[in-house]
Amino acid sequence: MEQLSEKQIHSFINDGFVKIEQAFPTNIADECRAILWEQTSCKPNNPDTWTAPVIRIGELGQAPFQQAANTALLHTAFNQLAGKDNWLPRTTIGSFPIRFPSAIPATDTGWHVDASFPGEDATDYFKWRINVHSRGRALLMLFLFSDVSEQDAPTLIKVGSHADVARLLAPKGDHGFSCMELAEKLDSLPARKTITATGKAGTVYLCHPFIVHAAQDHHGKMPKFMAQPPLLTKHDFDISTQNKNYCPVEMAIVNALGS
Repeated sequence: MEQLSEKQIHSFINDGFVKIEQAFPTNIADECRAILWEQTSCKPNNPDTWTAPVIRIGELGQAPFQQAANTALLHTAFNQLAGKDNWLPRTTIGSFPIRFPSAIPATDTGWHVDASFPGEDATDYFKWRINVHSRGRALLMLFLFSDVSEQDAPTLIKVGSHADVARLLAPKGDHGFSCMELAEKLDSLPARKTITATGKAGTVYLCHPFIVHAAQDHHGKMPKFMAQPPLLTKHDFDISTQNKNYCPVEMAIVNALGS
């Protein structure tokens, strides 16, 4: 089975993400989009029914979504990045923020880092937390179920920002920050190059869990279908100095804290 190259792994450690083209078949993406169109109650060929800039669909676990998330190529990459067998297979594909061309600005386009474990109120996602060990989360994943060009609201990614976030989190230890507490501190981070997560349907971006990213408004013609599930860990990461066999997720954190 094809593996990530040393160059790709090096890029993941230093830049915070790797782009995998044809991570799952385009015919699977087509099947998933058909299901998602039904869920939105919008008509693919009638833009008059696209009345909101974003429609959010909850987690879906039909066969095509499970197949997209569990290709041999992706499983190999998970082992390489998060540690062999230190991750849980996806039985759903997470939630879908489906973005439509619209003159109405979306309200969810702020820079942020996805949280990974619940705070005092597990039902309030804004109070979920993230710590320097990335408790509970191995990766942020961006699954493209439609072709995404520069005009189609591609996710914005700040290259290398995962290292800055690691340094923010380190003094807070196991407790970490809540999602909102961390978001309020992102403006203080160094300026970083921004790239857009574009690609053909079937592309997957595997991102370090600390990567700073943001949605944006859609200026194209066809809706953007993307899922952004986490890859969950079986065991917490270990960034202690005693552990010399770091996986790339850990190595990125260790490098950041040592620089």
